Amino acid sequence: MRRTSASLVAGTLVAALAWASGPSTPAVALDPSVGVADLTQDINQILSDSRLTIARAGVVVKSAQTGEELYATDAGKLLIPASNTKLFTSAAAAETLGLDYRFPTTVLGTGRKAGSLLTGDLVLRGTGDPTMLAEDYDALAAKVAGAGVKVVTGKLVADDTWFDSQRLGNDWAWDDETAYYAAPISALTASPDRDYDAGSVIVSVAADGDKVKVSTTPETDYLKIVNRATVGAETDVLIERQHGTRTVVITGTVADPYQEWVAVDDPTAYVSSLFRKSLAKHGVKVLGPTTTGGAPSGARELARHESMTLGELLVPFMKLSNNIHAEILTKAMGRKVSDQGTWSAGLKVSTDFARANGVQVINMRDGSGLSRRDGFSPGSIVQLLSAVRGKPWFSTWYDSLPIAGNADRFTGGTLRSRMRGTPAENNVHAKTGSLTGVTSLSGYVTSADGEPLIFSIMLNQYLSASPKDIEDKIAVRLAQFSRSAAAGDAAGLRAATGGATGDLECSWLKPAQC
Repeated sequence: MRRTSASLVAGTLVAALAWASGPSTPAVALDPSVGVADLTQDINQILSDSRLTIARAGVVVKSAQTGEELYATDAGKLLIPASNTKLFTSAAAAETLGLDYRFPTTVLGTGRKAGSLLTGDLVLRGTGDPTMLAEDYDALAAKVAGAGVKVVTGKLVADDTWFDSQRLGNDWAWDDETAYYAAPISALTASPDRDYDAGSVIVSVAADGDKVKVSTTPETDYLKIVNRATVGAETDVLIERQHGTRTVVITGTVADPYQEWVAVDDPTAYVSSLFRKSLAKHGVKVLGPTTTGGAPSGARELARHESMTLGELLVPFMKLSNNIHAEILTKAMGRKVSDQGTWSAGLKVSTDFARANGVQVINMRDGSGLSRRDGFSPGSIVQLLSAVRGKPWFSTWYDSLPIAGNADRFTGGTLRSRMRGTPAENNVHAKTGSLTGVTSLSGYVTSADGEPLIFSIMLNQYLSASPKDIEDKIAVRLAQFSRSAAAGDAAGLRAATGGATGDLECSWLKPAQC
């Protein structure tokens, strides 16, 4: 996978050192009264924005060193968190599964092997690995061929029983079904690239003379493409899978190349088609049909692939706010703790973890925050962010959070275009969250004095365009906070948001537009 590559400026190193070691002694002697009144006044002024007149705003700021609450408004109110939910899911996964956790994908043979003939079934068994690419399934097929198997007399069995058969979250909107950020969840899935958007395929269009050429990544005949697009003076094209089908309909006009990430209807069936094609490519012929079911006891392992560790997966998961990773990890936690790969079992693990760490107001309906019935209070989020500082995995988890203004995609993540040129740049480590009428930003920032602060900003029920700039102004003001001197007038703060300010996470806008 791609790792973070941008060199951090000196201020970033100072901020990282302030947080990586967890609770520590203050960098300066702290006078609780100095600067706090000015901070309160400035945040109140920022929140007086007319866009929030009819909205709900909850904000909490806490000193990580003293435990002092520096600012709070509606700290205990239940608000929709959007992708701030992933703070709870990722922390519970680090605690429950461990940073060394890997997802194995195996190929098993039943029956007896006689020379190059396998008189039985070939079973592809998954445990939810969201990082599996078409090339990884091809490598598994090559290993089967390398084991001397040329003909399988039985069936190709797709074993996705590690998780249950519920593919979509209870509260997910039906019109999100074909979007890659709401792809179905399965123990057997595949990603089209190293963003690891499991359960989706990239559909690309380009003008080719007077016709529109269509291609997919990876190459697959699983989707049925209906191409009604025409070459035009501009690109104004819609690529959409029809509800409940494998059919992708393309309409509109194409001038320049364009691509869309499209969720498949059934990840297990899609993976089966990829694997069967790779088996044939490597000279392995399966005589029977493709079916689904559990591998029988005694089946012999022929090939194995193991994912990257959870510690490594946290980077694309949290930096790019990957919904599917969150839901797979939720079911994986349920499987480990109660031997049930279900949402209910996994959400109980996350909720129990949160409550064990002092969280009071919590209602988790999924692992990603796509549900509008998820609910947390800003005070609860700050409590979680405070509690996890003492965990042995905190440093790795903290590093996985998006970093404000850092242009490197796997460093800045969903904050890479925000707060550039301000004291928050390369300082704020925080999780974003966006749905229509919902935005949130929660995480850590180091003040002008070197004091670590924890914050949560949750804005709900606004009718304007997304007010992410309000979040940014507060975060910048926290980076300017000083116990020894006033930081200045809030009206003069620069938020330099840049990038997209719509109703979806920055990284959900494919290709990356921010």
